[in-house]
Amino acid sequence: MSELAPHILLFLFFAAMIAGFVDSIAGGGGLITVPCMLLVGIPPLESIATNKVQGPFGAASATVAYARRGHVDLKKQLPMALIAALGGAIGALIASHIPGRVLGAAIPFLLIGIALFFALKPNLSDKDSTRRFSPALFAVTAVPFVALYDGIFGPGAGSFYMLGFVLLAGFGLLKATAHTKLINLGSNLGSLAVFAANGAILWKVGLLMGAGQLIGAQIGSRLAMRGGAKLIKPLLVIVCLAMAGKLVSDPAHPIRLWLGI
Repeated sequence: MSELAPHILLFLFFAAMIAGFVDSIAGGGGLITVPCMLLVGIPPLESIATNKVQGPFGAASATVAYARRGHVDLKKQLPMALIAALGGAIGALIASHIPGRVLGAAIPFLLIGIALFFALKPNLSDKDSTRRFSPALFAVTAVPFVALYDGIFGPGAGSFYMLGFVLLAGFGLLKATAHTKLINLGSNLGSLAVFAANGAILWKVGLLMGAGQLIGAQIGSRLAMRGGAKLIKPLLVIVCLAMAGKLVSDPAHPIRLWLGI
């Protein structure tokens, strides 16, 4: 496609900065960046592929910020991130063979379920709770499952990671947020490698938006560490509901097509 005008590039930069801020706390940044790229005329495939370039910048920025404050041990969690990278790559490879309508129809309901879980579950805090899965079991079940989804479809992957860390690994909200960023970085990089091989990426746009993601993620992660569960919980609920609403409001969403609206 032709070169984008400077004011459009500036718009995408600020959109990515906002997305990085939101994503570093509650996930869902892709539901900001992808529609913005579509809005300025970038084709769907290039938008999704380019989103995998700028996304890791925000995830990496937030991961470093959390690690510096001791909320995640990078060396200890590296194997889990590598599993996520493999899952994301496999998901991207098989994406073209799975009907997006089938997968997309279920996602809004899952996101609403996550929002209700975090909104209604009592005693959610930054303190760890009962662990249902051992770290090894969590790494070979929940992580690759969500990573596959991230590579195939993407929206809400961070929220699904968060749910797994809280519900299965027994993490407090701040700890879950910190670990989600590292694992999400892994699945993003895995799917990015596949998209890069297919040549569908707009590198100039992706790298520019990546710079915006870096800034936004630094601001968001620092606020999350300062506010803890009091900030993360309501924002996570709002983001999940907003993502569900955005997906359902899409004229091409299966629910709307089935209902004829």
